[in-house]
Amino acid sequence: MVHLLTPAEGGVFLTVRLTPRASRARLGRADADAAGQLRLKAWVTAPPADGAANRALIELIADALDVPKRDIEIRRGLGDRTKTLFIEGDARDVARRLEKALA
Repeated sequence: MVHLLTPAEGGVFLTVRLTPRASRARLGRADADAAGQLRLKAWVTAPPADGAANRALIELIADALDVPKRDIEIRRGLGDRTKTLFIEGDARDVARRLEKALA
């Protein structure tokens, strides 16, 4: 799953396709969008109002990767279903944690 991550200074970028108002919060498999960019599917129970779904996504990713919520920031897509997250930390460590979370 390392191919989902884009290394950046101080961390990595992760593109996520979010579905709010799901029956349960979970991470799914990766798929490609129309442009061929890989993105991780995620579902949260929160509605997309007042940033609730965005906060739930950050909590879901933080729990899955066992990193503090403060180390995750939505850099693009605050009002869209497709979001680009910046995850602070060592790229190899984040990749290892993501692979473990998706196994």
